[in-house]
Amino acid sequence: MNSHDLSSLRTAARGAVLGPSDAGFESAHTGFNLAERHAPDVVVCAEDAADVGVAVRCAADHGLPVRVQATGHSMGIPMDGGVLVNTAAMTALTLDPASRSVRVAAGTRWSAVLAAAAPHGLAPLCGSSPTVGVVGYTLGGGMGPMARTYGFASDHVRSLQLTDVTGRAITVDAEREPDLFWALRGGKPALGVVTELEIGLMEQPTYYGGSIFYPGESADTVLRCWAAWTATVPDAVTTSIALLRLPDVPQVPEPLRGRLSVQLRYVHTGSQADAEEVLAPMRAVVAPVVDLVGPSPIDAIPSVHQDPTDPMPARDEGMLLGALPSEAIDALLAAAGPDAEVPLIIVELRLMGGALAADSQHDSAVGGRTGAFNLCVIGPYPPPLRDAVDAASEAVLDAVRPWAADESLVNFLGYATAPERVRAAWRPEVRERLDTVQQAWDPDGVFRFSHPVG
Repeated sequence: MNSHDLSSLRTAARGAVLGPSDAGFESAHTGFNLAERHAPDVVVCAEDAADVGVAVRCAADHGLPVRVQATGHSMGIPMDGGVLVNTAAMTALTLDPASRSVRVAAGTRWSAVLAAAAPHGLAPLCGSSPTVGVVGYTLGGGMGPMARTYGFASDHVRSLQLTDVTGRAITVDAEREPDLFWALRGGKPALGVVTELEIGLMEQPTYYGGSIFYPGESADTVLRCWAAWTATVPDAVTTSIALLRLPDVPQVPEPLRGRLSVQLRYVHTGSQADAEEVLAPMRAVVAPVVDLVGPSPIDAIPSVHQDPTDPMPARDEGMLLGALPSEAIDALLAAAGPDAEVPLIIVELRLMGGALAADSQHDSAVGGRTGAFNLCVIGPYPPPLRDAVDAASEAVLDAVRPWAADESLVNFLGYATAPERVRAAWRPEVRERLDTVQQAWDPDGVFRFSHPVG
């Protein structure tokens, strides 16, 4: 794009339009995950849907691909050339307590929705991190700390506003553009820019939950107890467990610093009495290092997973499991347990089932409903560690691959950006229908980069 084209784009857009020589260009396309860098020709810092339309039309006129980014928690395929639409400034939020819904613009983060909803006793189906963007997370399904009770976030989408390949703004819901509505709820399709989303909220003013940390040397006992216990828990419980290797730095609490620990995450959406009764077997399995589980207001739910809030380079990848038999636990512990030396911060298992396995009111493209557990591995990813982290991540995933399900959760694929692996996230019949929608709405592949998680 030449200087004349940039000048015309700047005249048409309200937000900043930045080329490689402009101050602020690097920060405008740098996301939360610092592992990869985009290299677009231009960044449009959109302030509203009109700016998005201007950017898309300009890109189409010049034969350039388009990518959208709000927070950049998951970078996906690095961008080389083209137009990056940064929606971080689009943070409008309108909450309607009467209809238990919220309407958010493209750059809104879950932290803002939590803060707006909690005073009304309402809760969004946010992710484990409050800094993730609402839209990108939801387009991929969205599985958070209350998922087994209420399902995927995408199950509760009521309508969307989309800027299509022509720059036109359209309303998408179950009656208007039903095929798009199906695809956008869990299909994470690259066929436009979602500039606004309306999603339902849950009546959930409080929860009982948090984390329990066990000593790493007890990983075998704790993990096997957890696996057996998950077969007994009600849908009111959402839980995960992680082999956690936190660095030896002052920011980490001393009991967890520089050593392996096992972190149980627990959320119960019912009464405290019921929650304590269900959790009792896990509290008794071995003496915990730290027990942070208790009654909490709903806006404290990000503390359950205690995800980092500062940008960092990280490699993450996931796999959906159809079962977790004793042999799978053996394999996982051999690859990442106390006797393994691996440069991974987290090796996590999340229990599926409950409302996650139920069809939403309107059929949707979300994948993973048939899975029993989701495995995710995360490692630090500065250049000196990349080869070691790559090898360790693949070794852990390979160890449990015999128990892999036939589909995946696209939001957890992370570095699995090979097209065939991304396509395999959905059952063949779902993928075929997604291809049909893609061909109808973006036949030339203008939106050729996958939507990032945030």
